Amino acid sequence: MTSASILGPEGARLGRDEAAFFRDADPWGFILFARNVESPVQLRRLTADLRDAVGREAPILIDQEGGRVQRMRPPHWHAYLPALDQMRRASDPLRAQWLRHRLIAAELHEVGIDVNCAPLADLVEPQTHHILRNRLYGDTVDSVVAAARAAAEGLLAGGVLPVLKHIPGYGRASVDSHKALPRVSVPLEELRDRDFAPFAALNDMAMGMTAHIVLDAVDPERPATTSATAMRMIREEIGFDGLVMTDDLSMEALSGEIDARAAASIAAGCDVVLHCNGDRDEMEAVVAACGAMGAEAIRRAEAALAQRRAPDAADLEALRDELGALTGEDA
Repeated sequence: MTSASILGPEGARLGRDEAAFFRDADPWGFILFARNVESPVQLRRLTADLRDAVGREAPILIDQEGGRVQRMRPPHWHAYLPALDQMRRASDPLRAQWLRHRLIAAELHEVGIDVNCAPLADLVEPQTHHILRNRLYGDTVDSVVAAARAAAEGLLAGGVLPVLKHIPGYGRASVDSHKALPRVSVPLEELRDRDFAPFAALNDMAMGMTAHIVLDAVDPERPATTSATAMRMIREEIGFDGLVMTDDLSMEALSGEIDARAAASIAAGCDVVLHCNGDRDEMEAVVAACGAMGAEAIRRAEAALAQRRAPDAADLEALRDELGALTGEDA
């Protein structure tokens, strides 16, 4: 039975022992980080070996937003502006957003990566932590929805599936959830009108990622990832019926042992858990704790993977030149 997990391999090459572990664990998918990336040839081999290990075309994810969050970098891959900088600089921001993600998709698809953890629909706020701020697209609901939609469409046109993040909204966080647990104390109506609104407008997307954040008006005791109340709100009020994965379970916003985090996330209503650091002992604990994917998770996963397709034909050099002209940068 397929595990309700997405796991990160340890390094740039898949050894026999690690391959055997993945075969037995059978995670739904894999996620790659800079530690897994050396060159196009190496990356194509790694993605093929990961799929061979589980005996199927498992989804392979990466965070390739551009700017600071970009696992594949020069000299083999292009460096993109931080998203907020591009949105503010481009003469046609939405066209530039589509071009950026169509070009990113081409780079990912060429090395066997078929899921990108983007777009972001969090809103820029006065207090948004600097680690997140320049990854975002704007400070109004309409502008962020339009930019996120353009990004998702660019990825899909390039044969790569998007993941909407961070549901139900992380823009008000004034601390970095990699290091501490953000807490937001504003009325529920304010959250509905602003924080939740972009995700409700984009609720047709096939995959989404949670925010490790406590919203006092929703559940003052637990972060959204492990809160059944928050997950029910995501499903029923925001209306998101896509596959929901957690943000990385290793982040310090969450408390408790890694197996308890995994079990709590699944119990709350997440479909799959994301474990990123490649630590074998932790991965074994996560797989044991989260168990096999449930029927609804399988339905959502199949619907998401049904969107995989070959990239549309494109003159990539012409698209890159167009992006450069729109942003005033050497794209």
